[in-house]
Amino acid sequence: MSVPRFLHYDVLVPRQSEGLPVFTFAARAAEVARFARIERAGRDGGGTLQGFQRPQIAGHIREIRDYLEKPTAILPNPIVVAFTGAATLEPLLLPDETSERFKRLTIDIACGPPGWIVDGQQRFTALSELRGREFEVLVSGFICDSLEELQKQFILINNTRPLPKALVYELLPQVSDLPQRMSSRSQAALLTEALNYRPDSSLRGLIRQQTNPKGMIRDTVLQRVIMNSLTDGALRLYADDNRLLLDQGARLVSEFFHAVKYVFEEDWEGKTPKNSRLVHGAGIIAMGYVMEALHVMTGAEDRESFARGLRLLQPKTAWSSGEWVFGEERRRWNGLQNVPSDIRQLSLYLVGELKRALPQAEAA
Repeated sequence: MSVPRFLHYDVLVPRQSEGLPVFTFAARAAEVARFARIERAGRDGGGTLQGFQRPQIAGHIREIRDYLEKPTAILPNPIVVAFTGAATLEPLLLPDETSERFKRLTIDIACGPPGWIVDGQQRFTALSELRGREFEVLVSGFICDSLEELQKQFILINNTRPLPKALVYELLPQVSDLPQRMSSRSQAALLTEALNYRPDSSLRGLIRQQTNPKGMIRDTVLQRVIMNSLTDGALRLYADDNRLLLDQGARLVSEFFHAVKYVFEEDWEGKTPKNSRLVHGAGIIAMGYVMEALHVMTGAEDRESFARGLRLLQPKTAWSSGEWVFGEERRRWNGLQNVPSDIRQLSLYLVGELKRALPQAEAA
């Protein structure tokens, strides 16, 4: 049985550019593979750039595929396909008032897929990996008169500004059935929200979110503290129960930072990340490890217990003036940055000083 040379689709043609026809229609993933291809960016033997798509992201594709296998899955985002030839639009025999809105798209596939996937390569790859399920996808297409025009449109289509991550994270607690990567962040965002808005929280109004831009502590920083604890810390006991997390977990974190505010009052009250490293990303994350250490070594869960341990660290810190003494290395108080190496150095230093001071305090 011979394979048809032409594919035909009835398409909707919105009123946009006169010189760059745009259309949309629905097709199964297997059909899309017959008329569109992914051209990855690379260079030929002469050094000339070929294609434009980035490499595939396996984890992202797997997340999309796992989602699409669910019976409730939808995919409203279209796959965008550009044609530089082998595709034509012709009028349909319809009444005058609709003849310009609906047309017949004819694609010549005799020499292989003539279309280029401009946007949606990860979605297309995930769709092609589905087994045992027919899934139609929206296709938005346009016809270019040159490869240069196609590359221009690729740049413009893929250069839109993404949603700020902080806003995405703030929205996560409102959504269920998320990939594991987002689920852990969702729990952290949920607890961060509680700490920022509950009347009895020591961090009430202090966490900077898209909906609270005046906060001084970045929500993503506090989320890192919470995720570390959920994975292998004091909060892991509540990881499987959001009700307990929002009750006992929120109380634990709030009590710890209540003690931090009290013991290091001069470095906290009225301070910003610019004039105190205590409320800076490096300081908050490092203090998260201090919370874990005090909880493990002393069983601390309330502000008084945390404060007793934190007082032992007070003479060893340089949050807003002076120098940090890391063995033979000295760093100005504001020399610490929110980078992994500095966070690790500060965390190890604070926990190490705590381990040395606690036995002496207990023996005294």
